[in-house]
Amino acid sequence: MFRSLSTTVRLFLLLAVVSGLVYPLAVLGLAHLLFPAKSQGSLLVRRGRVVGSALIGQEIIRPRYFWSRPSATTPVPYDADASNASNTAPTNPRLVADIRRRLARLEHADPGAHGPVPIDLVTTSGSGLDPDISLAAAAYQIPRVARAGGLPVRTLERLVSAHTERPPLPFLGPPVVAVLPLDLALHRLYEKEQKGRR
Repeated sequence: MFRSLSTTVRLFLLLAVVSGLVYPLAVLGLAHLLFPAKSQGSLLVRRGRVVGSALIGQEIIRPRYFWSRPSATTPVPYDADASNASNTAPTNPRLVADIRRRLARLEHADPGAHGPVPIDLVTTSGSGLDPDISLAAAAYQIPRVARAGGLPVRTLERLVSAHTERPPLPFLGPPVVAVLPLDLALHRLYEKEQKGRR
């Protein structure tokens, strides 16, 4: 009986070390080696400081920048610790109120906007953290960003195009625009323009 218990305990300890320590460290080491940026959380660095992740949206409220898809996390928007969906059905009055509030915010920021508002600018995603928006959502915001930032529409169109991520195959999903990298590039453009005026 003691021999059998001893064998069981040794086997348990061996499996615990292999599956709980050796295997995770091996996978972590391979990830660091093969995908260094992704294994660190796809962090975006500006001037030696981490400003966000390419995988998580950020709350951007200034009209001269592109806005991300609304976040469902509360009380802090885009909080990865509180990732969730709003879980409100299409008939829920709260969803209708949220959409109206977001529409009013868009209208206030750009009273002259024309055309239908893309759905991803007024609704949240399943995670509440989406870092990307549709091409339609980016195109809808270009006139506002151009007016607020004093940049030509054509420049912004090129910038959006440069930050559009396309799936390897068309049936894997539509192209999306990475908002934070786009806004960081836009910020660099603003800084460059400001230096040029001096």
